[in-house]
Amino acid sequence: MMLSDQKTLLIVDDDAPLRMALCELFGESGCRVRCAEDGFSALREIRQEIPDIVLSDLNMPGMSGFEFLFVVRRRFPSIRVIAMSGAYSGSAVPRGIPADAFFEKGSDLASLRQIVEAMTGVNKPLSYRPATPPGTPWIVREPPNPAVEPALDYPDSATPDG
Repeated sequence: MMLSDQKTLLIVDDDAPLRMALCELFGESGCRVRCAEDGFSALREIRQEIPDIVLSDLNMPGMSGFEFLFVVRRRFPSIRVIAMSGAYSGSAVPRGIPADAFFEKGSDLASLRQIVEAMTGVNKPLSYRPATPPGTPWIVREPPNPAVEPALDYPDSATPDG
C-alpha cells in the first residue's frame, strides 16, 4: 500500500543511521519526508512547513522528545504524533506521553509503516487524550470570607484544616 504523496512526515531522531533509514523507507512509500536530529531542529523544520505527521524519538540530547512532543501538542494540535523509544515496550502509548501512537524501537518496521498509513486517513480523529501529569499540584483554597465573597460549599478535604 502506498502512502499518500500529499502527506508530509517529519522524522526526529538523534541516531543518524536510523533517521536516514526511516527517511528512505517512507520516501519510497510516497510520503514527503523531512528529517531533524533533535527537538530544536525539528521546531525549525515545523516553522518552515507544518507536517501532517511527526515521528519522534523520546530520548534525545538537548530538547528531549518528551519536551518536543509537549511543545508540538500545545502549539500544533493538528499534527499527528508517533512517539518511538526502545525504553518502553508494546504498542500502546506509554502513560503521560502526548502522542497518538507509539512504536517500540527494534520492532518490525512493517508495524511502524502500518501506524503511519493509518494516520494518513482523512479526518481520522486523534486518539491522544491529555492526562493529568503525575505530581500536579492542587491548590488548597481557604474558606471564603463571607464579608468578601458569597459562601460556597467546601468539602472538608478542600480546607487546610480538613
